[in-house]
Amino acid sequence: QWRQLHTSRSLRGGVVTGKVPAFAESVTEGDIRWEKQVGDTVAEDELVAEVETDKTSVQVHSPCAGVITELLVPDGQKVVAHQEVFKIEAGGAAPAAAKSDKKAAVEEKPAAPQQQQQPEQQAPAAPKEDKLVASQAPSKPPPLPQAAASSSASAPSTSTVGARSERRVKMSRMRLRIAERLKEAQNTCAMLTTFNEIDMSNVFEMRAKFQPAFEKQHGVKLGFMSPFVKAAAYALQQQAAVNAVIDGGDIVYRDYVDISVAVATPKGLVVPVLRGVHNMNLADIEHEIAALGVKARKNELAIEDMDGGTFTISNGGVFGSLFGTPIINPPQSAILGMHGVFDRPMAVNGKVEIRPMMFVALTYDHRLIDGREAVTFLRKIKSFVEDPRILLLGL
Repeated sequence: QWRQLHTSRSLRGGVVTGKVPAFAESVTEGDIRWEKQVGDTVAEDELVAEVETDKTSVQVHSPCAGVITELLVPDGQKVVAHQEVFKIEAGGAAPAAAKSDKKAAVEEKPAAPQQQQQPEQQAPAAPKEDKLVASQAPSKPPPLPQAAASSSASAPSTSTVGARSERRVKMSRMRLRIAERLKEAQNTCAMLTTFNEIDMSNVFEMRAKFQPAFEKQHGVKLGFMSPFVKAAAYALQQQAAVNAVIDGGDIVYRDYVDISVAVATPKGLVVPVLRGVHNMNLADIEHEIAALGVKARKNELAIEDMDGGTFTISNGGVFGSLFGTPIINPPQSAILGMHGVFDRPMAVNGKVEIRPMMFVALTYDHRLIDGREAVTFLRKIKSFVEDPRILLLGL
């Protein structure tokens, strides 16, 4: 629905007006970024622009095949839903004058330097004094031609060694919204973080042993996220306070588990939601994560994909993080932070062994969750990941 275009056909010239699609209820405006320019030929439903809101990007597609004749708003300007933003001549071709001007400009650009260099190449040889200076120069790289040498000598230096330049870039709406929500969490929640470490040996062994059969049976690879998501769902059902939320003077306990999975994109951090995780198996979870990952990479996540969530998992380990304290994703009450897996010497049955270990962190709202509940929750996750038979036995 959000991709649907509203168009109005002009009475003259077969001109069609493209409009911004409808936004979600909680979004009122966004900043437009053009993907096409005046004179570009586009196919029907081809991407023309993106409108970046504070939650996601909404794509504006061409209502028909033709040539864009006018952009009604400049790049980066604020737009609202159903606003007219461009005009397209249905079935038209690029204007001949524009094409010829563009072609002439392209042909003139390489010709200009040739005309300037021709007299210099025919200039008489340099005086003996210049030859003497050139002979004293290093043999590598070889000496430049006289024309290039004279032009480089007169040109100012463009070296950037030791430069102290800076750039000012406008913050995107999504980045502004992320900053606002993180600061809101800091100002509202009494955040406390508890830590533990997980031996990943059994997970590695399980993946190595069953990966081919799992991929053949379910059409998706078995990753590291699905055991943690399933473990979190299992622990959230046993520690109801971690899955709850403060609403005014009330505590709302949820009997379902919707887990937000933090995903880093070029435009910022997004948290699509896996819904009903308590009813999923590992294959279901992997399928959902893969589908949401494809949407995130293609910038096709809708607001509905990120709305809600009772708990968040953030995996900084994909970037090599060893240790960190995640920030709660409001209005949730807790977040699990995963980190990188590194071989470390561990004491196992009185002996020192090298094991693949991961630090995990649980940041929670101490107004609602006590330390005992937080530590117990994290230990449940540790127990399940280290030995998935815990879930089968209901321990």
